[in-house]
Amino acid sequence: MSNTINELSPSELWQNFAALNGVPRASKKEEQVIQFIIDYGKKLNLETIKDDVGNVIIKKPATPGMEKKQTVCLQSHLDMVHQKNADTKFDFATQGIDMFVEGDWVKANGTTLGADNGIGVASIMTLLSSYNIPHPALEALFTIDEETGMTGALGLKGSLLSADILLNLDTEDDDELTIGCAGGIDVSADGKYKLEKAPAGSVAFRLTVNGLTGGHSGMDIYKGRGNANKLINRILLNGKDKFDLRISLIDGGGLRNAIPRESFAEITIAADEVDAFKTFVKAEEDVLKNEYQSTDPKLKISIEKITTPEFVMDAPYQYALLRTLAACPNGIYRMSPEINGLVQTSNNLARVLVKDGAFSILCLTRSSVDSEKMDLAKTICYNFEMAGAKPAYGGSYPGWAPKPDAPIVKLMSDLYKELFKSDAHVNAVHAGLECGILGTNYTDMQMISFGPNIRGAHSPDEKVQISSVQKYWPFLLETLKRIPDKN
Repeated sequence: MSNTINELSPSELWQNFAALNGVPRASKKEEQVIQFIIDYGKKLNLETIKDDVGNVIIKKPATPGMEKKQTVCLQSHLDMVHQKNADTKFDFATQGIDMFVEGDWVKANGTTLGADNGIGVASIMTLLSSYNIPHPALEALFTIDEETGMTGALGLKGSLLSADILLNLDTEDDDELTIGCAGGIDVSADGKYKLEKAPAGSVAFRLTVNGLTGGHSGMDIYKGRGNANKLINRILLNGKDKFDLRISLIDGGGLRNAIPRESFAEITIAADEVDAFKTFVKAEEDVLKNEYQSTDPKLKISIEKITTPEFVMDAPYQYALLRTLAACPNGIYRMSPEINGLVQTSNNLARVLVKDGAFSILCLTRSSVDSEKMDLAKTICYNFEMAGAKPAYGGSYPGWAPKPDAPIVKLMSDLYKELFKSDAHVNAVHAGLECGILGTNYTDMQMISFGPNIRGAHSPDEKVQISSVQKYWPFLLETLKRIPDKN
């Protein structure tokens, strides 16, 4: 197997992926990658459109002999999650992703890889530039800001596409055909608290919870992985019961759709409690390592002495906030009673920042049942209100109702069995896909989602399987060959 990305097969797809990964493309900062795709379409002399919100549509006529077939929209999102390990020095705004091959996998050095959804984008680029791949008329839809609100899909007007079928190239298991997904809503809470002088003679420490597995807050939520925000809060709450512990800062998690891997707290304790506190932290680490030994084997809790801060959170509110965070739902809320093994509703306590007299908390609540999504979101808001916080909703998007009898589902299910001698798993997922949003403006468009094996999405452990891409690619090409004629 090749040791360089550009030498992998299918070569043009991997070359396009490498070129794409040289362009900064954080959510809400996609100006460079938008221009990259526009330039790509224009260089091919294809009709290229940028809509009002920044989505790019490139249209390519059918290859000779396939003009009567139904038009296909190939859809992927341009943005990627920018996450790195705390000890990785990397500037996402100026550097291209540093990729390498390890066995059957492509990985990145200490950062997210961008295979989500870069492999889909690279696949579409390859089809647009091909001269020898048979296909019906294509509409390539490159959406923006999928990872932090799906505002690209939400802003797409209903008049820009004419396709009969949409192939969304944004799932992460090559034996799955996804025909439904969960909706979501952001739940945030902001507030202020009084500052007090740090107790005289106190000693300060930086408490760190890290080494957790993390992952996608939808696709991986059923795996029971540790949430760094919940774990550090648990330690602080337990510590408050035993020591004169005062909080100066909490800084945990990051992106709304990533299970938090790291959290930090700066605290003070009485000088005569230092030895006992260190013993307490070690005991907490042992307990948590035992609880999470299978899901988060690299979990680590550490403390280091720091300069004593001038101010800390006032004691009564500190206790109230810690209890509020402890009571915030996290993880699975309800499993689907209709679809075996599918998470129906969940919440991810994604971000906690407590600093300088103000705090900010962010959750992402997901559900395939909109009424239950809103009920859980309201519950979380009520919890924050009792701590004096000001909660708010934002970024709500709908789920995607499965249509298992759609012709494209039968076509691709039968083709999968023909090619790979086994049945594809036709399913719905507990994650946000843009199909649900796009379907509100294109109600008659058949939709299905698929892709190669990607592991560790939204984390620096992200990787894509080379052999799986080599399986997925001919499946996509054969699907395009077998698209039926227009009615």
